[in-house]
Amino acid sequence: MLRTVFITATLATAFVVAGTAQTRSSRAGFSGCDGDWNSRRASFCEVRDTTIPGVNPIDIDAGRNGGIRVRGWDRAEALVHAVIRAQADTDAQARATVAGVRIEAAGGSIKAAGPGTGDDANWSVSFEVNVPRNAILTLNTQNGGISIDDFSGSAQFHARNGGLSLTNVGGDLRGETTNGGVTVDLTGDHWDGQGLDVETKNGGLRLNVPQGYSAQLETGTTNGGLNIDFPINVEGNFRRGGHITTTLGAGGPKIRAVTTNGGVTIRQR
Repeated sequence: MLRTVFITATLATAFVVAGTAQTRSSRAGFSGCDGDWNSRRASFCEVRDTTIPGVNPIDIDAGRNGGIRVRGWDRAEALVHAVIRAQADTDAQARATVAGVRIEAAGGSIKAAGPGTGDDANWSVSFEVNVPRNAILTLNTQNGGISIDDFSGSAQFHARNGGLSLTNVGGDLRGETTNGGVTVDLTGDHWDGQGLDVETKNGGLRLNVPQGYSAQLETGTTNGGLNIDFPINVEGNFRRGGHITTTLGAGGPKIRAVTTNGGVTIRQR
């Protein structure tokens, strides 16, 4: 039986925006060398810029420690801001560690390589990259978040320990994180593209939906609560720790956003 309901349940797991990370620069949403590591050790930060003309697809790997932030723009080239940070026992060691880090950006592959890390010194590289709005992307982090803004191309993205943040996006987006929260800010009145599929194993999920938005929505949680602040049509009975599929407005491409261990919050704005 099709029913119109409000769904509200107490969240079992607190919403987490970003997952575990070893350095401040490994979160998505960073900007240059602003801020510090809140550490008593010596640190040094440097930003290096690289332009990649007309390459597609683009593969960005932040390595062991570092986040990725991608912004779409109306140019054919990609502009890479590599934020390199190091910690060491002395200022000289920290500077030398940063100097030993190489940014490799060729053939559409963007990554960092550098000296080994240990008790004496460690380093991380986070990438802020402007890409063509319709680019084809592959993004990977181990300890760091992934943020995608103003983008309508194709992207596959994976974070092991870090949050996912999507704002003003479309196209064909598929991503997951193992430990971290997911935030999706939809814009406009429909999804422009093939669809969205995002998932977290351990973390909360927040979806902001404009009033009058049209899409097929699949969402839910295995262990956690579900809170939706506007009426939706559901088939059958919703139970705590379940999943729902519903049509928003006139329908359209599927938006799938789910978590295993965490709460789901969906807000209309």
